[in-house]
Amino acid sequence: MAETSGKTACDTCASKGSDACDTCKDKVNLEQQEQKIRIAKNLSAIKYRIAIVSGKGGVGKSTVTAGIALSLAKKGYRVGVLDADISGPNMPHLLNVEGIRMGADVNGLIPIEAVHGIKVVSVESLISSSDSPVIWRGPMRSSIINQFLADVQWGELDFMLIDLPPGTGDEPLSIMQTIPLNGLVIVSTSSNLSVLDVSKIINMAKMLETKILGIVENMAYIECPDCGKRIYPFGEDTVKDLAGKYGIGSLGSIPMDVKNRGTDILTNEEPSLIIKNTNEIAENIVRSIEG
Repeated sequence: MAETSGKTACDTCASKGSDACDTCKDKVNLEQQEQKIRIAKNLSAIKYRIAIVSGKGGVGKSTVTAGIALSLAKKGYRVGVLDADISGPNMPHLLNVEGIRMGADVNGLIPIEAVHGIKVVSVESLISSSDSPVIWRGPMRSSIINQFLADVQWGELDFMLIDLPPGTGDEPLSIMQTIPLNGLVIVSTSSNLSVLDVSKIINMAKMLETKILGIVENMAYIECPDCGKRIYPFGEDTVKDLAGKYGIGSLGSIPMDVKNRGTDILTNEEPSLIIKNTNEIAENIVRSIEG
């Protein structure tokens, strides 16, 4: 139901409190139950469901998600990516399908296909342009995510990767409560603020009894292209100490790389430290799940 000035459609409906109101509520409840059935059917065809999360924005969570998707797809796995970051949907850009709109037929929405057959679903593929803001309140955000889960033709997948927005708000909570996840991948830099906020998402996962597969340290270091010396801009052991504090395994670290300077798209085949290290992280995720 749409919202106006903080009120729901029910609050402003002329039939509120009448028999017609009860009929409307029954209809909504029936639609919600039918949607749950469609979600369960879609998810039953997906072998592993993994959410990539962070406590703080700007740590490269979406880039890590795209890199893991590429690595898994190159290994022959069937991969889908659900971009659940409604306010900042970057997955189409990162996977080089920006500007392509999702289609639909009688069976539902058709995901966009990126390189190596990766299926991509994002609100960015529904809006007029990539720089258009999505100004929605919490209930609408959760509603579109449920629609993506229920009405998209995902088909059979080995992995669904869910790129969640930072923090512990509506979308992470909705996903963790709606989808039977096989685990979370937590992304952080070594900055003190990032580590502080990541602690919150770790504790949220523990409260919801959601398995944590491990933590990825992004932007861990810069390697000099001439001498190979590593520089740690945020410190060297902060994320390792965080993982030890909560008993979480490390999935690996990703450096900054001058070869990726000036571009965010990860679909090129040029070797880079980012792609190389993300491949190792993807292998660790597979081992963690299947081991």
